[in-house]
Amino acid sequence: MDHYRCNKFGPCFVRRLKRKHQGYGDTFFIDEVFVKINGKQQYLWRAVDQDGDVVDVFLQSRRDGAAAKRFFKRILKINCREPRRIVTDKLRSYGVAHRELIPETIHDTSQYANNRAELSHQGTRVRERGMRRFKSIRQAQSFLGVHAAIYNLFNLGRHLVSASQYRSLREEAMSAWGQKAEV
Repeated sequence: MDHYRCNKFGPCFVRRLKRKHQGYGDTFFIDEVFVKINGKQQYLWRAVDQDGDVVDVFLQSRRDGAAAKRFFKRILKINCREPRRIVTDKLRSYGVAHRELIPETIHDTSQYANNRAELSHQGTRVRERGMRRFKSIRQAQSFLGVHAAIYNLFNLGRHLVSASQYRSLREEAMSAWGQKAEV
C-alpha cells in the first residue's frame, strides 16, 4: 500500500517542493553511472550543485555526445540560467555538450574535482539494492526524481549553520514533509 501511495502522490509532492526551492548554486558537478534495468545497461546522469543539492537525475540508454547535450538542456531548463562552472570527469561527451550549449562556462576536468558527483550516487545504489534492482526505466526515473527532491528537502548542510538555525531548518523540513500527508 505504501508503494502505491508513493507512486500516486510522489510526483505531486515533488512539483510542490520544486516550486518552493530557492534555486541552485552556480557550480554544477556532473557525472554518469551505469545501472542495470531488466538486464540492459542504462546510464544514470546526475547533476549536483556546490551545496550538495541534486539538480537533476536522468536515465538514458547511451553515453554519447547527443545524450550529454540532452542532459545539459534539461539542467539548463531547470536552472533557468547558465552555471558559472561545471565540473565533470574526462568523458569526451561532456566536452561536446559544453562547447555547443554553454561555451562561456568554465569546464573543470581535473582529477578528484568531481568527487562530489561521484559520491552522490551512493544513496541511489543503496536504494537500488533495497528495491532489488529497478524493474523498468519509467519506474526508476520516477523513483529517482522523487528521491532527489526529498533528499534536497532534508539536505540541510549541518556544517554551514549554527545548532539553533539547524533545528529551525529541520522543523521546516518536517512540516513540509507533514504537508505531504495531507495531499
